[in-house]
Amino acid sequence: MTALREDLETIAWTAVCSYTDLLPERGACALVDGRQIALFRAFDGSLFAIGNRDPFSGAHVLSRGIVGTRAGEPVVASPMHKQVFSLATGVCLDDPAVTVPTYPIRVTDGTVEVGPG
Repeated sequence: MTALREDLETIAWTAVCSYTDLLPERGACALVDGRQIALFRAFDGSLFAIGNRDPFSGAHVLSRGIVGTRAGEPVVASPMHKQVFSLATGVCLDDPAVTVPTYPIRVTDGTVEVGPG
């Protein structure tokens, strides 16, 4: 779910870690409101937040996936069966009928914050 720009000012944000705790091209997992969120910092410094559950295996492992790009789009490949998910949209590039949730993410004073999905 993508929040409208004006909605981003009024939603509740949850602080999860320092920006420097997220390594480029690596994932991390945070528990936000009882949901596992996979956080990613791309090589260019941009941040992404998606659901951590791999819909194909049911395992909460996407934060441990291989980060890269496909046709210029930032992606993560599941460590279980290697399906590739867009970090921007949550759509599985191997099976577009399957998606994972996306979450708004931002940095405030060096702290990464995640909004509700």
